Amino acid sequence: MATAPRPAEAVIFDFYGTLVRLVDPLPPSHASVFHRLGLDAHVEAWGDQWATGPADGEDHRVHSVGEREYLAWEVDRLRRRALECGVPEEAAGPLAAELDRANKALHLELFEDVKAVLAQLREHGRTVALCSNWYWDLDRAVAGCGLTDLVDAAVTSARVGVRKPHPRIYRAALDACGVAPERALFVGDMWEVDVEGPLAQGIRAVHLRRPDRAVDGIAPPLPDRAHRIASLEELGALL
Repeated sequence: MATAPRPAEAVIFDFYGTLVRLVDPLPPSHASVFHRLGLDAHVEAWGDQWATGPADGEDHRVHSVGEREYLAWEVDRLRRRALECGVPEEAAGPLAAELDRANKALHLELFEDVKAVLAQLREHGRTVALCSNWYWDLDRAVAGCGLTDLVDAAVTSARVGVRKPHPRIYRAALDACGVAPERALFVGDMWEVDVEGPLAQGIRAVHLRRPDRAVDGIAPPLPDRAHRIASLEELGALL
């Protein structure tokens, strides 16, 4: 006979796509930055702008020793990629700086169900945390969305030095909450990093599939210790 899961003392949320979404005005496209700087010939070699960041699971602890070092690494990654795409050396630095600014020109909006659900979790004594593949300033993004008073801890890949689904970032989130894996619930919209990653660390996972989700496709079958919801309002039944 299956044993019922232990009650969750902490609920750990992904950030983008789970609690917040992009709204207009959207960030400038990388292609528009290339065109503005007169580097039209290199746009095709640059490719998909969403593939220019660190890879899922990447370990970049050597660059995450401090904010200045991490921010410098972000720009230098873009500069080196530009050089590989044939951008002249004298143009690669200014281009990288512009692309970095474009990447971070984000206007975020909370999904409608977020504040009420997070407030209810905290009213019932649950620790609420974030665990996100994000930039260094996750705390500022949280404040900008009006969530500071509803979040007990925020863990970003930039500061931990690894990206989901690397085990270290989930352990950092658990440590920030002060709970064991079996007493936590992880909620996110991405399958590999928000479901498979937490499950591998002994954390129950909830796959959030909003009707207006940014990521489409067929939802994989649910493994043991995983659940699927269409709204955060359904979380209460899983705690």
